[in-house]
Amino acid sequence: MEGIFGALLPLLLMFAIFYFLLIRPQQKRQKKIQEMHAALQKGDKIITIGGLHGTIDAIDEDRIIVTVDGGNKLTFDRQAIREVVNQN
Repeated sequence: MEGIFGALLPLLLMFAIFYFLLIRPQQKRQKKIQEMHAALQKGDKIITIGGLHGTIDAIDEDRIIVTVDGGNKLTFDRQAIREVVNQN
């Protein structure tokens, strides 16, 4: 019985380390991103994954329309938003 416990202890310890150092922080980041995407509103200043800066002009369930300098309007998937710079 001690041999089985001695062999499983390092595996359980490694799993716990992987969970707390890799899996759990990634889940927290993903949850934070989902909350940010759900809270998007018209008028928010955003940055896309590609680095484009703009303001949300219209928002749909899956897509957003972003106004950039010069009044040009571009359509993006909601998932393409990396961060909200200044919420109104």
